[in-house]
Amino acid sequence: MLPHQEIILRLITAAVLGGLVGLERERLEWAAGLRTHMLVCVGSALMMIVSAFGFADVLGTPNVTLDPSRVASQVVSGIGFLGAGTILFLRQEVIRGLTTAASLWTVAGIGLAVGGGLYLAAVTAAVLVVLILAALRPLERRLFRRDRVKRLSVLVDRRHVSLSRVQSELEAADINVQKMTLTPGDAPAGDRIDVTFLRSTPKEAMLAIASRLQTMEGVRSVSL
Repeated sequence: MLPHQEIILRLITAAVLGGLVGLERERLEWAAGLRTHMLVCVGSALMMIVSAFGFADVLGTPNVTLDPSRVASQVVSGIGFLGAGTILFLRQEVIRGLTTAASLWTVAGIGLAVGGGLYLAAVTAAVLVVLILAALRPLERRLFRRDRVKRLSVLVDRRHVSLSRVQSELEAADINVQKMTLTPGDAPAGDRIDVTFLRSTPKEAMLAIASRLQTMEGVRSVSL
């Protein structure tokens, strides 16, 4: 059996490493943030300790063998249930939470490593995860254009054009929309309707719907 000091050290180390990853997720205000990542990491470490050392008193009993990986292996598959809860399918081609689910899965592995006494592997993995989540995000945005939204702004006269009418025109053109917002303005200026399209929307389709909206009565301006 492990000394009490070693058990405490492993659980505290797991909490700290899980918290490092959770801080980055908490900064972005994800549902699985600081506390969730800490709990996953500590829980995984505890299960690893129990799996490896919790049944030492029954060793030597006839017909009893110990498989230290048996309990720990269930963490790898069981964490998928929790990770699936962080994934949101908002609309077609719009999925959020995959990175958070992956970070939870990785944090579970970090906890298992700490519980098994592999401090170097756990600390290195935690540092790499934080670098991947925080440092690579700006680089990813710079290198890839997939995160840049496509938006159409329509300035309308509220007496003639409503949000539902603009939505009807978009549906008639068979264009998938991610989000629509209405910003009320002064009577002379008019209201502004912002339409955010899916990344896969072709530029030609956006130009076509812009031209179509421009011809509607009550539409003062359309900009991409």
